Amino acid sequence: MKYMIMMFGGLGASLADRSPEWIAEMQATMMRMDRELHESGEVIESRHLTDPARATTVRFTGGVPIPTDGPFAEIKESLAGYWVIEGSHERAVEIVSQVVAVTRYPMEVRRVMDETPPQE
Repeated sequence: MKYMIMMFGGLGASLADRSPEWIAEMQATMMRMDRELHESGEVIESRHLTDPARATTVRFTGGVPIPTDGPFAEIKESLAGYWVIEGSHERAVEIVSQVVAVTRYPMEVRRVMDETPPQE
């Protein structure tokens, strides 16, 4: 099974009230976990995202799609990056638990839909 692990927070304004020591520990944890997951072969894909202030959101307004600057939601914690891993749900939760114990930011685990085409 494939699972997407989504990391929230850790960018822009969400770091303003964090100590330099916390930021260093968070970054070291994320880099260590990323390296370990790649070395073990569990990671299929991973990406870091830019600050949500650089996002563009397109909404359907007045009968047409309208792009606007900024993130979809006006919140401090936004999607910061993701891993797609091959493994069990239990393993995905184990990975997330290790990171959340340090970052204290929420993370989400979601199974990737099966990409196998239906049999006729």
